[in-house]
Amino acid sequence: MKRICISMLVAMLLFGMQAIGAQGAPESVLDTGVFHVGVSKIVTHPALDAIEQGMKDYLAEAGIQIEYDVQSANGDISTANSIAQKFKADKADLVVGIGTPVAQALANVFTTVPVVFGGITDPLAAGLVPTYAPNSGNVGGASDKNPVFDQIKLFAELTGAKSIGLVFTSGEANGVQLKDMAQEACTQLGLEFVPAGVSNSAEVRQALLSITKRIDGLYIGTDNTVVSAISTISDVCDQAGIPYFTADPTSAEGLDFFMAWGFNYYTHGRKTGEAVAQVLTGKKTAGELGTIFSTDPLEFELWFNLDVAKKLGIRIPKVYLDSASVIYENGRKSIQ
Repeated sequence: MKRICISMLVAMLLFGMQAIGAQGAPESVLDTGVFHVGVSKIVTHPALDAIEQGMKDYLAEAGIQIEYDVQSANGDISTANSIAQKFKADKADLVVGIGTPVAQALANVFTTVPVVFGGITDPLAAGLVPTYAPNSGNVGGASDKNPVFDQIKLFAELTGAKSIGLVFTSGEANGVQLKDMAQEACTQLGLEFVPAGVSNSAEVRQALLSITKRIDGLYIGTDNTVVSAISTISDVCDQAGIPYFTADPTSAEGLDFFMAWGFNYYTHGRKTGEAVAQVLTGKKTAGELGTIFSTDPLEFELWFNLDVAKKLGIRIPKVYLDSASVIYENGRKSIQ
């Protein structure tokens, strides 16, 4: 994978947060017994599935014997709570929350059993951890915090957009946090910000339709409820002639997106798997993991869809195309 660009590296370094080691071939771990691990996902969609698979692959390569109980809350908070109670009744050795609401549910139920999270934008704002730094608690893991300002800045520069829309989940900490980050970015960039809140994925189409005439472009963050409806979003934007940016390239596959820039979620899953391995093998407690932020540009991917760009009359400078990981043109995907 190519490095995205020098500005990407700068953006990542601005996080200034802790990063765990590289997720290459893990050290093999022998004679650890069989661990019972519960995995709770807020919804099922490509990015979260990739986190799960990356985590499992890392742990399998490490030689750690695990019996998994994988559950999806299907976007429902009460179901997330029920899953947490099930894992407690089943006496799980460790639980993993993929997505903010399920991680919150697990942290509320488990006060001593390790809770490891993945795919969380801001665990501190979500009340999952008392600090980003290693601590004495039982919760820690990997964050997928994106460089929202840089994403919106580049999207607006390429499209000429003056007003940016965002559909977000109003009842979810992650969704509200992303909305606040996008709003702050737009304010700093002198762009009009037009949000539309939803409570579930079924409301996404109508929420987006309510703002299409007021926006020049749509930003899609790592809001799992919204991303689970990305096919619907793509259809609405295509019909309205609006370019959309997604911070989740994994879920953009085969859709009429203009631009995608964000995590390779399989790699993020391996990072989550490394965190789980450290806890199961006694190298660290979950709290001692702290919050693991990504500072390596190679964990991010930049995608462009030239067919959509041509349809909308948008020219993408060569410097960005040369930095892209994936380009769609004439209906074909090309990996750079």
